[in-house]
Amino acid sequence: MKTPTEPKRHYQSADVTPAQAGFTVTLDGRVPRTPAGGRLVLPYEALARVIAAEWGAQGERVVIASMPTTRLAHVAIDAATAAHDELAARIAEFAAHDLLCYFADAPAALVARQAATWTPIMTWAEAALGLSFRRRTGVVHVDQPPETLEAVRRLAADLDDFALTGLVAAAQLFGSAILAIALLRGRLNGAEAFLASQLDEIFQAEAWGEDVEAAERRAAMAGEAEALEVWFRALSAPDAASSTA
Repeated sequence: MKTPTEPKRHYQSADVTPAQAGFTVTLDGRVPRTPAGGRLVLPYEALARVIAAEWGAQGERVVIASMPTTRLAHVAIDAATAAHDELAARIAEFAAHDLLCYFADAPAALVARQAATWTPIMTWAEAALGLSFRRRTGVVHVDQPPETLEAVRRLAADLDDFALTGLVAAAQLFGSAILAIALLRGRLNGAEAFLASQLDEIFQAEAWGEDVEAAERRAAMAGEAEALEVWFRALSAPDAASSTA
């Protein structure tokens, strides 16, 4: 019998406590540590409460893999400050190869589905954010306007560590900076952004079927998209207070 590797739950309650640097998640009054040894202190109360709820929902063992917002917070606390410029540049790189810029040439039903789903998002990105992308039919690379990529980089660089961490995670999940930014700004919810990123895969599954493993993988990815929606909502909650201490 395989021995569980997850640590046993050693606490009764998970709470949120105001702190000088924001809000701490406390487990029976103690602040848990990140993998790098940092304190689990969040600049937003709403985010701290989401993370505390994840800790409170654990059973006999603490399964970090089941705690997506906690994992994102670990990255934001442990790595994002030192790598802020690098992370912003990664968002621009996703924009340079953005999924939404490459439309299928066939079949007609897929092309129509892409146009109906992607074009309104691209139109929003240009109207609301001034991001004008070149589109292509097929998979041959198309160079994006340098001013668009620089605007995406600046948009990402202006975010705080927590919003930027979520944006990078979303861009990686969707293969699209445009969808990630749309989720960040509330133009799309998690399910809508994930559906837009999976149009081709879903179309193929509808036509040819999908095995259990692929369906489970897609469901797990959809759960990540929903967690990112929760993350961004917590960052923009009306009662969120960013610490300036």
